[in-house]
Amino acid sequence: MYFNYFKLSLLTLGLLFCFSTEIFAQGCVAIRGGSSCSTGFGNVFNLSKGEVLAGINYRRFKSFRHFRGDHEEPHRVEDGTEVINYSNLLDFNVTYGITNRLYATATLPFVHFDRSSMYEHGGNPPNGLGERHYTTAYGLADIRIGAGYWLFDPIENHTYNYAIGLGFKLPTGKHDYTDTFYNQGPDRNETREAVVDQSIQPGDGGFGITLDFQGNHFVSDHFVLSTFLFYMLNVTETNGVLTRNGNSEFSSPDQFAALLGVTYISNIKGLGIYFGGRVEGVPSSDLIGGSEGYRRPGYAVSLEPGVNYAKNKFIFNLTVPIAIYRNRIQSYSDKLITQQTGEYRIGDAAFADYLVNFSIAYRFGGKKHKEIESDQLEFINDND
Repeated sequence: MYFNYFKLSLLTLGLLFCFSTEIFAQGCVAIRGGSSCSTGFGNVFNLSKGEVLAGINYRRFKSFRHFRGDHEEPHRVEDGTEVINYSNLLDFNVTYGITNRLYATATLPFVHFDRSSMYEHGGNPPNGLGERHYTTAYGLADIRIGAGYWLFDPIENHTYNYAIGLGFKLPTGKHDYTDTFYNQGPDRNETREAVVDQSIQPGDGGFGITLDFQGNHFVSDHFVLSTFLFYMLNVTETNGVLTRNGNSEFSSPDQFAALLGVTYISNIKGLGIYFGGRVEGVPSSDLIGGSEGYRRPGYAVSLEPGVNYAKNKFIFNLTVPIAIYRNRIQSYSDKLITQQTGEYRIGDAAFADYLVNFSIAYRFGGKKHKEIESDQLEFINDND
C-alpha cells in the first residue's frame, strides 16, 4: 500500500516540481528570464522510457525597486524616477524519457519586455527633462537543450532520488535589439534609434553550459523535500554589442540558483501545497573566461508558496516567489574602478517584489504509463 502511495505521490510531485523550480529574471540583475530546471527544463522523476512531458510555462513580474548593495533607495519611487521593467516570459518545454533514468530536455522561450524610464530619455529631474518613455523588446530568447540522469532506478522502491544534468544554452535570442530614444543629443532635441538596455534584450549573445543537481526525498507519507542547484557558465565574455553610451560591450554573464522546498501532499486527490526558499542571481565574475563588459550583478532571496494540481494526464502549477532580500553587488568594472581610484564604486539595479509563475504540463506515451495509471487507480480505490 505504501509503495503504491509513494509511486503516485512521487510521480505527481516530480512532474509538478519540474514546473515550480524555474529560474526567473527578477529585474535588471538576473538578465536572462529563461527557465532553468534540470539542465534548464525539469524534474522528471518516474518518466519512463518513451514517455513525453510537454508543457507551457508563463511568468510575469514588475521590477522597480532600486538597490545599491542591499540598501534600497526608496526616494527613486517617491520621486517618480524609478526604472520600471514589465517582463512577460513564455516557455515551451518538452522532456523525453530515453530510458527510465536517462532523459533529454529542450525549451523554446519567448519574451516580451517593456521598460520605462526618464534617465534614458533626457534625464531625471531636477537637471534632466523628466519625461518618461518606453522601450520594448520581444521575440525568441535563448534556446536550451540538455540531458539528465537519475542516480537510482525510479522503478525500485526508493523514498528518494537525485539527478545530475548537463545542458547547453544557445545564443538564439536577439542581443542587439534597438528601439526609439527621445530627447537625445547635446541639446536634448533629437530622437534616435539605439540599442535597448541589457535587462530587456531577448538574448545575451553567449554560448552557455548548464550544470544542475536536483532531488526529492520523502520524509513521510505526506511531506516531500525537494532541492535544486543550478549554475550556467557563459563561455562568451562579451557579445560585441556596445551599450547605448558606447563605453563598453554587454557582458554575457554566468547565472546561478539554489532552491529548497517541501511539498505537502493533501488528502484531496491530486492536490499538493508547496513552500520553499530560493536564491538566484548573476555573479560579478565568471567561473571560466573573462568577466569584462557591462553587467549588473547581484542576487535575490525569495520565499515561494505554491499550489500543484494533477488531473488525469494534466499537471497545473502556480507559484509566487516573494523577495525578502535583494543585493546589487559590485560588478567587475566597479571593483577595478574602486582599486584604481580608491573610492568605493557600486551601481544600482531594480528588483521586483514578487513574480507570478503558472504552468500546464501534459504527460503521454511510454510503455510503463499504463502500469503507473493502474497503480494510481489501485491507490484511489483503496482510499475511497
